[in-house]
Amino acid sequence: MRYFPSTLSEEKTGAFFNRIKGEFGRRGWGLYAVELKSTGTFIGYVGLHEIGFPADFAPGIEIGWRLAADYHNQGYATEAATAVLSLAKTAGIGRLYSFTAKQNLPSERVMMKIGMTKAGEFEHPSLPAESPFRTHVLYRIDL
Repeated sequence: MRYFPSTLSEEKTGAFFNRIKGEFGRRGWGLYAVELKSTGTFIGYVGLHEIGFPADFAPGIEIGWRLAADYHNQGYATEAATAVLSLAKTAGIGRLYSFTAKQNLPSERVMMKIGMTKAGEFEHPSLPAESPFRTHVLYRIDL
């Protein structure tokens, strides 16, 4: 969570989990658990998520990922995100966005590796003006 302002409280974690479950119920897709094939160890998630804040590119659908730090820089996010792109295309989704704090170069590299194009930068409306993570890069891909 290096590029996030804080970790989520138990209450906010529960609300996020319920939002994910709701997306699966309404849309048939969402944020998927990622586990190591060799051991079944849960290492994070990759998937699709409705953009939940006001922005020029919302409403829209985000492709996103969060993996445990021990599993960064091993190709897992790129491999899983590539599979999610195929799923999104099959589901008839025409465009996806991805975004992260400007400092999060590893995540931005995943966006580039899966064929996304930089669409610009924006100030994340959910973060206070003084947050060092307020400026985000925005990528998109048309499927």
